[in-house]
Amino acid sequence: MTKSVPVGWVPYLDDFATALRAGGAPETTIGTRLNHLRRVARTFGAPSPLEVDGDQLTLWAGRQDWSIETRRGYRGSLLAFYRWMVGSGRATENPAAALPRVAPAKPKPRPAPDSVYATALMKATPRERVMLRLASECGLRRAEVALVHSRDLSEDLCGWSLVVHGKGRKDRVLPLPDEIAAELRRLPRGWAFPGNDCGHLSPRWVGKLMTELLPDDWTMHKLRHRFATRAYRNTRNIRAVQQLLGHESVATTQVYTAVDDDELRAAMNAAA
Repeated sequence: MTKSVPVGWVPYLDDFATALRAGGAPETTIGTRLNHLRRVARTFGAPSPLEVDGDQLTLWAGRQDWSIETRRGYRGSLLAFYRWMVGSGRATENPAAALPRVAPAKPKPRPAPDSVYATALMKATPRERVMLRLASECGLRRAEVALVHSRDLSEDLCGWSLVVHGKGRKDRVLPLPDEIAAELRRLPRGWAFPGNDCGHLSPRWVGKLMTELLPDDWTMHKLRHRFATRAYRNTRNIRAVQQLLGHESVATTQVYTAVDDDELRAAMNAAA
């Protein structure tokens, strides 16, 4: 059974969320920050954020079995929270400043193979099938899948398109394959995936559903890697793939695109 958040943390977390909204932060960002901070509140042992010590916080973080990116995420949430605490006059010290900087891991693309995708499709319900296809064949993130709405579909002379609501409130228009457009149009009007998060499923729940369908340790994000890799191999147009994925930088897109083993072998043979 999950422990509840200590009552001494609750008003500070509520006010922090309100401040983030006032600053225009996306709900996905607010949700991530709060999820991190609630876990800290439940497991660190302090009755309120005012009783957190920097050295103890560092020791606590060091004992967590986290990936590099998760560690970076928690550090970012704690820094943002305590900067706000100090800036708003709620605290005089920032214990999160004691947390050491976490260098980013060198990312390596890991696109889900065809067999993994096929297995997930076979197990999926009709609704889950659309989610899978949006991730694997259109490159959507889980938060973008959660926000798909019937009003975002449109048709012109070139075919059907979808307005995708991306990170940082940045929308992009994505041309849709006819089959996926048809599957979306068969869903009831309104949110494509209704739920309890402002009327739609939460990104976290979408990710959970997809993880349950995917075998072994494959995740929904690896379907996005699959899309990026296949799109680049078939077009050799990194700028087009960048726009389809909604990346600010081509360098980010390059992280998503795996080099084919055949291409490595060809390069080796050419140099021999």
